[in-house]
Amino acid sequence: MKKYILFFILGFSALLQAQHTLSGTVTNALNQPLQGVSIYSSELHKGTKTDANGKYRITNLPTKAIQWSYAHVGYATQYQNIALLEPETAVAITLQETIFEMDEVIVSTAFNKMQSQNVMKVTHQTIQELQQKGTATLMEGLATIAGVSQVSTGTSIGKPVIRGLSGNRVLVYSQGVRMENQQFGDEHGLGLNDAGVESVEVIKGPASLLYGSDALGGVLYFNPERFADAKTIKADFSQKIFSNTQGSNSSLGLKGTTENWKFLARGTYNTHSDYRIATGNRVTNTRYNETDFKTAIGYSNSRLSSVLRYNYNNLDLGIPEDGIAAQTTSKNTQFPRQGVSNQLWSLNSVLYFKNTKLDVDLGYVANDRSEFEDSSVAALHMKLKTYNYVAKYHLPKAGKLESIFGIQGMHQTNTNLGEEYLIPDATTNDFGVFGTAIYEWNNQNALQAGLRFDNRKINSTTHGTSGEEGYFQETANSFTSFNAALGYKTNIAKDLVLRWNIASGFRAPNLAELTSNGVHEGTNRYEIGNAALKTEQNLQTDVNLEYKTNHFEFFANGFYNHINNYIYTTPTGTVLEDNDVFKYIQNNAKLYGAEIGLHVHPHPLDWLHYQTSFETVTGKKQNGDYLPLIPANNWNNTLRGEFKIKKWLENGFAALTTSSTLNQNNVSGFETRSNAYTLVNLGLGGTIKLGKTTVNANLNANNLLDKKYIAHLSRLKTDGIANIGRNIVLGLRFSL
Repeated sequence: MKKYILFFILGFSALLQAQHTLSGTVTNALNQPLQGVSIYSSELHKGTKTDANGKYRITNLPTKAIQWSYAHVGYATQYQNIALLEPETAVAITLQETIFEMDEVIVSTAFNKMQSQNVMKVTHQTIQELQQKGTATLMEGLATIAGVSQVSTGTSIGKPVIRGLSGNRVLVYSQGVRMENQQFGDEHGLGLNDAGVESVEVIKGPASLLYGSDALGGVLYFNPERFADAKTIKADFSQKIFSNTQGSNSSLGLKGTTENWKFLARGTYNTHSDYRIATGNRVTNTRYNETDFKTAIGYSNSRLSSVLRYNYNNLDLGIPEDGIAAQTTSKNTQFPRQGVSNQLWSLNSVLYFKNTKLDVDLGYVANDRSEFEDSSVAALHMKLKTYNYVAKYHLPKAGKLESIFGIQGMHQTNTNLGEEYLIPDATTNDFGVFGTAIYEWNNQNALQAGLRFDNRKINSTTHGTSGEEGYFQETANSFTSFNAALGYKTNIAKDLVLRWNIASGFRAPNLAELTSNGVHEGTNRYEIGNAALKTEQNLQTDVNLEYKTNHFEFFANGFYNHINNYIYTTPTGTVLEDNDVFKYIQNNAKLYGAEIGLHVHPHPLDWLHYQTSFETVTGKKQNGDYLPLIPANNWNNTLRGEFKIKKWLENGFAALTTSSTLNQNNVSGFETRSNAYTLVNLGLGGTIKLGKTTVNANLNANNLLDKKYIAHLSRLKTDGIANIGRNIVLGLRFSL
């Protein structure tokens, strides 16, 4: 790792050239200067704010065109691609007042376009927006996004589901690095904390063109916290308390930036007791404790922008087995429990040439997972180490055509240290090569296409005694796949955008599917793997219609997803170890559905918002049977008012939300049906100014009516255990 740091940060000092500067003035429509406007480049991780005269100045910049955002509360964010062809470049900006945030730069797609220019529809949400909903965990917040759900085990473990696909069919990226944490298991959570995360982008549908294997169903792409503005030092402290679990979440952050160097660090501690259901009882051993630490250091000059980040996350998770038993508010986990730690190193470097750039991401993820049954000695202990890389070369722009060529790879080892083996010791190697291009014309149309080739090799070792539980035979598997994507975006009328995409994706079978031989805890099934499994391959068509004005926005997304060789388990009719035996087999499958949403901001009631959205997905096998773990249809409605009280309260809001989940009767042969329910949530908050200190405050009451309900994708549903009851959440964030 050290040699990479030296290579990318120090090794290019010889490439320094004369400084280039961007400066200017930002005003409103009345030509009045705006103070505090944020000017920022996510590519350079560099920014500043305008002074009392609306002026700004940023130095030591590359000559290549860089996209800058100009953002201010109450105004529409502007994005400008600016090439600094002269040593001094002045750009004057006029911001227009608006209530809606009309646009965002999308980082997870190939060309980092604004959403209005993007060929693929990507959902973007800031973590602040999710936190204002008062959710207890990052995954719970993500599940409020249309098209995203979670497979949950109590309040501590949540796995993302995108349009009915989960597990190894959904990829998670953090700090620009692919997260690998044994995500094949339903009881294996996200492994991320929302502290130190700026926003999330959700790609709904196959994204194998950019991300390779396992992006069959979609991608969750987390953008890390921004550095401080140039030549500033900032600190903040946040505290959240949760009534239901008597929980606490504390986070402290510090960051500073010089002309070329930048630094940040953030520590977070999260602790919760067993959650309480609407009857007043607590679900035994759903308590958990989490420690999270993030830090980063960056360097940039006129030819290089480089950021090294590190994230340590440690989870102590109770595993509920006894349902509602001993009642306590202790936060010390009991047996059985999990101990999970993740260490994530990432190095992102962008090298700027005359008309091109090279973007390189290097990553290392170390996942250490232990399961303790009845003692402090781990019965199951697995260490997963993953090295990954991606390099994207942006070819010189040819008229209206932009193109990228890239390579991507991964080297991964899984090692067992405990007595029990869930999967064998194994090595996985990935290599992919891809190219994509976009052609834009008339500022209203864009056509994007791409091709990719991948190879994945999995080699596992022999373990155990033949014929007994836990025996794994040595395997050597190789999987190859060709994938393509084609998309078209057009403005069919003013403020009306149509997007159409068709893309393929693939997923190589995971180790559990290839090699399993034993009882899978939590399912009461004896599972047998299948070394002859083929690669899952899908083809999905998406259509997106989007209409936006200052007071009204509407979207409608429809999709059809066909999957060849869909992998699932089926009973064999035999019994081993007093458990029914299931074997992994394959069949073709299809998923189809839609998300529809409306946001109204009526004039002249500028303080009022009404938002509604509906999502539905259906999944079936080729024989007509329903797929498992398909979320129920959901309808959300939010009435939100925004206000300001003199000079001491800004960005105030009050919101009432109803979330109606319908009956889920379309279930697989191993699932039970789920009843409909409606939850009512209330939120209140704003920014309070106390002298030079600002406090962001949120007060939320989730499940306000203390409704007793069981979510369809809850892993505790088979035991008849309800989800969390009423939860009052108070959050305070102090900018120091």
